[in-house]
Amino acid sequence: MNDWLSPEEWQAVALSLQVSTVAVLASLPFGVLVAHALARWRFPGRGLLNVLVHLPLVLPPVVTGYLLLLTFGRRGAVGQFLDQFGIVFAFHWTGAALAAAIMGFPLMVRAIRLAIEAVDPKLEQAASTLGASRIWIFATITLPLILPGILAGMVLGFAKAFGEFGATITFVSNIPGQTQTLPSAIYAFLQVPGGEASALRLVLVAVIIAMGALFLSEWLARAVARRIAGH
Repeated sequence: MNDWLSPEEWQAVALSLQVSTVAVLASLPFGVLVAHALARWRFPGRGLLNVLVHLPLVLPPVVTGYLLLLTFGRRGAVGQFLDQFGIVFAFHWTGAALAAAIMGFPLMVRAIRLAIEAVDPKLEQAASTLGASRIWIFATITLPLILPGILAGMVLGFAKAFGEFGATITFVSNIPGQTQTLPSAIYAFLQVPGGEASALRLVLVAVIIAMGALFLSEWLARAVARRIAGH
């Protein structure tokens, strides 16, 4: 790939891979917790939580990016607080990871939630009657059964994060080598004369990665069904 892509193009691909990986790994614990809460718990505000989780899917990505800028920017309430500890999001690659994580979070939660709902609650109830704690039940019964669903959610979240553009460019701009991810690079190349070839190469890379992620997600979803059916 180094011979096929120019250094600038490869830099955009590498940054996108870095941003997407960090986004998925950082949001995974929260995704599992929220998915489990929505699938198994009954509490006031459950409907509101479900709406908030899926809100990034229906909001224009630019709106999400602007809200992130207002919240995590240098002058934002959260941004000013984190800046005291040297944690910066706005106009930094970490901000791209945050935006990508938020945009991919709904897909991750949905996949994990469906896997949890497919697990027979009687299995968990039986362990509970034997004195097992909720954490132990989840770790020894629920988690092994939903592992393919978690992997599928991670794949979908990664694919969404990898292709994120609107929220990212609004929150962290399009700085080559710092915040210019693959979609931002494609946009930049299309704005300059003679950049169509570079944009096309990056488009092909994006299509290959997206198709691979979808095929992998479908295979993992089938693995979930087979695994649950075997119990």
